[in-house]
Amino acid sequence: MEVISNQSRWYDRVLAAFIFFTRLPWWRWHQPPKECYSTVVEHWPLTGWLTASVMAATLYFGSWVLPYSVSVAMAIAARMLLTGALHEDGLADFADGFGGGGGDRQRTLDIMKDSHIGTYGVLALALYLIILWSVLCAMPAEMASLTILAVDPYAKMVAAQIVIFLPYARNEQQAKSKVVYRRMPTPAAVSLAIQGLLPLGLYLYYMGSQVDWQMVVFIPCITMFFLYRLMLSRLRGYTGDCCGALFLLVELTAYLMVV
Repeated sequence: MEVISNQSRWYDRVLAAFIFFTRLPWWRWHQPPKECYSTVVEHWPLTGWLTASVMAATLYFGSWVLPYSVSVAMAIAARMLLTGALHEDGLADFADGFGGGGGDRQRTLDIMKDSHIGTYGVLALALYLIILWSVLCAMPAEMASLTILAVDPYAKMVAAQIVIFLPYARNEQQAKSKVVYRRMPTPAAVSLAIQGLLPLGLYLYYMGSQVDWQMVVFIPCITMFFLYRLMLSRLRGYTGDCCGALFLLVELTAYLMVV
């Protein structure tokens, strides 16, 4: 396990996560030590509190003045702008690698690292966006907004478990982001759980019988399990692109369960 020095305080690690997972210029305020970026996944759900808030606010307030379907599309676009489409890029690379890798580990990794998008990536993104837009349009504006606030952090918490179950499939020099996430210690895992479960718990309490909590909580974990098995068999590890794809597909599963 990589040791993080005492000089890297908790707020450095949190700020590193916001710098890594969003495109807001947090670095102008303070630049954390490089070692803090190996812990960004531990605070991933916390960044989801921000991205979910932007997406939910865009959808809810946009629906006051625009057709609802347009406000949903704008909400999706707002999150992609905030994150620089980081996770969508991961989904496209994941689909290209696993779709075109032919079962070969190294070829799969090479395809995923290639900056060009292929047929599998285009199809995966198109299908993902169509389904996401459809399920959000199927909910009333208030319910959709509250669901986004709960599901975004929860899906990131579930997806982050991959760093516990699998090793990183590349080394730091080979990684596209030049970052290798550390294995999560127990205190970080507890913090991760709180970040993801707190919004979901409040949401389920507020929604009551309108939402089947067992479906929303457990079915996304099944999606996570099958993707974990796929990465284990093909890569014997995970990459940053795998994390992005995991988050989006787990999140989409949770939305489908709510609908």
